[in-house]
Amino acid sequence: MQKGTIGVTTDNIFPIIKKFLYSDHEIFLRELVSNAVDATQKLKTLSSFGEFKGELGQMNVTVSIDKENGTLTISDRGIGMTAEEIDKYINQIAFSGAEEFLNKYKNDANAIIGHFGLGFYSSFMVSKKVEIRTLSYKEGAQAVMWTCDGSPAYEMTEIDKKDRGTDIILYIDDENKEFLEKERISTLLKKYCRFLPVPVIFGKEQEWKDGKYVDTDKDLIINDMEPAWTKKPTELTDEDYKKFYADLYPGIDEPLFWIHLNVDYPFKLTGILYFPKIKNNIDINRYKIQLYSNQVFVTDSVEGIVPDFLMLLQGVIDSPDIPLNVSRSYLQSDSNVKKISTYITKKVADRLQEIFNTNRKEFEEKWDDIKLFIEYGMLSDEKFYEKAEKFALFKDTDNKYYTLEEYKKLIEGNQTDKDGTLIYIYATDRTAQYNYIEMAKAKGYDVLLMDGQLDTHFIGMLEQKLTKSRFVRVDSDVVENLVRKEDKSQPSLTPDQREMMTVVFKSQIPSLEKSDFLVMFEPAGTLAQPVMITQNEFMRRMKDMSAMQPGMSFYGEMPDSYNLIINTDHPLSKKVIEETEASCEKELKPIKEELLAVNEEIEKLRETQKDKKDEEIAIADKEALKSAEEKADGLKKQEEELLTKFANKIPLVSQLIDLALLSNNMLKGEALSKFIKRSVEML
Repeated sequence: MQKGTIGVTTDNIFPIIKKFLYSDHEIFLRELVSNAVDATQKLKTLSSFGEFKGELGQMNVTVSIDKENGTLTISDRGIGMTAEEIDKYINQIAFSGAEEFLNKYKNDANAIIGHFGLGFYSSFMVSKKVEIRTLSYKEGAQAVMWTCDGSPAYEMTEIDKKDRGTDIILYIDDENKEFLEKERISTLLKKYCRFLPVPVIFGKEQEWKDGKYVDTDKDLIINDMEPAWTKKPTELTDEDYKKFYADLYPGIDEPLFWIHLNVDYPFKLTGILYFPKIKNNIDINRYKIQLYSNQVFVTDSVEGIVPDFLMLLQGVIDSPDIPLNVSRSYLQSDSNVKKISTYITKKVADRLQEIFNTNRKEFEEKWDDIKLFIEYGMLSDEKFYEKAEKFALFKDTDNKYYTLEEYKKLIEGNQTDKDGTLIYIYATDRTAQYNYIEMAKAKGYDVLLMDGQLDTHFIGMLEQKLTKSRFVRVDSDVVENLVRKEDKSQPSLTPDQREMMTVVFKSQIPSLEKSDFLVMFEPAGTLAQPVMITQNEFMRRMKDMSAMQPGMSFYGEMPDSYNLIINTDHPLSKKVIEETEASCEKELKPIKEELLAVNEEIEKLRETQKDKKDEEIAIADKEALKSAEEKADGLKKQEEELLTKFANKIPLVSQLIDLALLSNNMLKGEALSKFIKRSVEML
């Protein structure tokens, strides 16, 4: 018998392992099963080179539970170990500077395991004692048993063992009895080991007998040794890809399409990525890309390996160049990982281009589902943008699809303004903006449908990328002003008429929460509506962005800003102007004359005080100016009260405003009820 202490420079490594790896303690099973698979594959390799001449026989890894004795055992028939090899690989954990080690890695469990190859020692996170029983494949080798109870002391003795390979026997401690439950181990094997390249056996297959499931004599193999990504694309049918997706993510819709990854240089990478049908954000969070290393599950937190915009994809990536135990800092700094990320981006872009080129109809049919991926990619990755601009599509309100270049050619003849800027007209809601869309189409314009989650940001980016181009929403102005072909013509109203009509119309706008209206006048032609509502493009975009971007809440808090546009060419608008002047002129005339005189007085007083410091102005002059200003305010108020009183008596004004609000889906509650009642009375 050999006794000794494990070669570490700390007094006791095991409390360190338990303390710092505890949050991730379930990975002990992955580590031990992976070691067993490695040992099995090494023997297969030696046999293929003729260095092992014996019979390979059954090459399985077996996981078994003995609840009575409180043990969990992982067994293999691989290369096994000699006493010297145990001494080298198990006893001599070669690292120094325990304090430095602890300080550097105390917050990163994965880095401890990965950096120091402590996979086997993860077993002490859940065990009060661990036994290794092993027989090397080498001719004449002696079987040995190594035991350790979680102190640096160990014992190693010679034993009888007929079969080559290794049994790791864990005596599960009281805090971790969950690892003696069949369901728990089954779940972990499914998570970490379901695609290992060597059969992993856990219990027996079951059959239904006498009203219950009972074990059969047949071993239950829990893994698929040849998952789809390990095969060549030529060996797989569409049904194979769909079946594999269904195995990965049971119960969700079929994928839109997929990309088979396969590269040997400058790094090794295989995998299959699927474009899913995204119904909601829950799907995105639940069904993530899974990262494997030589078919061993590593993580489904693949930030850093997969570009951000492709985190919406699903499927599998397998690369032995990414170690089993990866830390976040490792992923961010490793050059292989950066190359992998670049490769995946290129591969995705090439595949999308290929589908677009070979089956454009299918690509268009799936565009609405993949648009989110592509826009996100174009917004976040310059190289992806350069590739994607050839296959990214615009969809218009007639459900026709165009590439960016095709659409430019379609509209440049009719939608270029007087300054040579190409105007892209778009709608965000086909139903709510129906009237505006129809008016634009009547002018011969084409209207894009930009109703996606990222379209506000996408539009902003395109305005920077496309030369002399501007996007305007179809309801941001009257149709005549969307594409200005000539300088704006002034409405044929005098300043007095504009002032008067502003009060008349503003006084009748119903109170709408968090909404401001600016009354404007435009000669929009006799065929356009008498009153229209538009929304300032810049302010609306800022508010849309503020809803998605932290740091822009200032815009989000501001009220919605609308323009109430009075079409001065329409007979009904003209009728309101004429009736107001006819009915109010007599009462307004003396007020206006007095106001004119007061304003002249104010102007004179201000002129005399213009270049003087405050202390140089006589108190009497200050009071005279203040009195005149107060009088002017009073007269303005009289004028507004008179016009409001008149407007209250003319149902036509409210009716015209409410019709404009109604066409924008903005007339609700009490205001809508009043509109219906008034409509009946007017009929």
